Amino acid sequence: VHLIPVNPIREDGLNPKSRKRIMPDLLTEPPATDPLYEARVYCNIPTIAERSMEGHAPHYFKLVSVQVLIRHGDRYPLYTIPKTKRPDIDCMLLPSRKPSHPQLEAFIKHMSKGSAAQMDGSLSSLPRYPSHSLCEMGELTQTGVVQHLQNGQLLREIYINKHKLLLSNWTAKQLYLETTGKSRTLQSALALLYTFLPDFDWKKINMRHQWSTIFCSGSCDCPMRNHYLEEEQRRQYSLRVKNTDLEKIYVDMAKIVGIPTRQLRASNPIDSLLCYFCHNVSFPCTKTGCMSMEHFKVIKRHQLEDERERQEKKLYFLYALLATHPLLNQTVNRLQRIAEGKKEEVFVLYSAHDVTLSPVISALGITEARFPRFAARLVFELWQDGKKPKEHFVRILYDGTDVTFQTSFCKDYYKHSNKPMCPLEKFVNFVKRDMFLVFNSTSYHDACRRRAL
Repeated sequence: VHLIPVNPIREDGLNPKSRKRIMPDLLTEPPATDPLYEARVYCNIPTIAERSMEGHAPHYFKLVSVQVLIRHGDRYPLYTIPKTKRPDIDCMLLPSRKPSHPQLEAFIKHMSKGSAAQMDGSLSSLPRYPSHSLCEMGELTQTGVVQHLQNGQLLREIYINKHKLLLSNWTAKQLYLETTGKSRTLQSALALLYTFLPDFDWKKINMRHQWSTIFCSGSCDCPMRNHYLEEEQRRQYSLRVKNTDLEKIYVDMAKIVGIPTRQLRASNPIDSLLCYFCHNVSFPCTKTGCMSMEHFKVIKRHQLEDERERQEKKLYFLYALLATHPLLNQTVNRLQRIAEGKKEEVFVLYSAHDVTLSPVISALGITEARFPRFAARLVFELWQDGKKPKEHFVRILYDGTDVTFQTSFCKDYYKHSNKPMCPLEKFVNFVKRDMFLVFNSTSYHDACRRRAL
């Protein structure tokens, strides 16, 4: 039997209008979040190539610019649990060890030749790839390198091979690259660029150094931003104090290592435990006992509760608006220049941290998004309408999922439009004007000095 699909015909004999996307409203309570599942998502262990929605648009749209904000890949902990042996993770890159990537060997060779690159200030003294047999604190691991080799390859297949965003004779002026001064962010950027660019040429790599983790550049003076961050930290503290399960777990773990509970909490054990968990290494033990999966689960569950409450209380949102305005303003200005016909900086890469991505996602109003996992990517695409070349549209994607219509400035647009993306001017108006409404202000400078309504 051959079934032939036909378009249904309405009673009046006309073809129905093509269906618009429907944003489902979940009527049932979502199931309780599983802390171990969420931890595995956070680890982001490289497996088969993921499916993604980047680069999808009607055939008459032309992709003219892509800006990517990444979190560095998997790293060694920044904290140690006192009186325990550090996790035994090797940060030498070995193509024969899993997880690996077909281009890992070539990447290592290429990185050792990078003398022609233009690197801002202190970046030139950082290593181009991890190379310690026992990882140093905060060092990118082989998993972290592979995560970004995969990100670069995925984006290359879409933006280079399919959409021809950069041709083989690309120039340094077509790129804008910026990273914080940590080896893990520089190395993550280089891994992504290595598999992304049509031809990785050191002479065309001009990496700028950003000293601020929120990329506020020359607009960092903002007293109210600091005020909301302090209020948010108070909220976090009061939620933690209320959690009796969490307190019991901390007391139990402190006994195992033989230190005061307060000292254990200050050593941020979740950061270390996540490394053991992501690398499938047994949790640390002492003569008194071992840290267990139950300890890990309770701390991780509290982290997830904290993220949920953070969304509801809005203090973090107010912090996020002020923290991210300089970066979003730079993003919007660049998109406007390209929409006006400038051909420079058509591909932008910011290599950053969870504390960079998280406020950007919050400020955009994307409330359903998870906390940024290792090697998370947030992508801003600029498209030109081939039928009306003066019209430009924006798509925003988070880890390959289209979140354009989850943003506060484009939530309502899709209801009365059949366009699959958001008009550029809606994004521009949000960044230039609407971000400040909640502060009863009309400018960033004013909002930084005025309390929200």
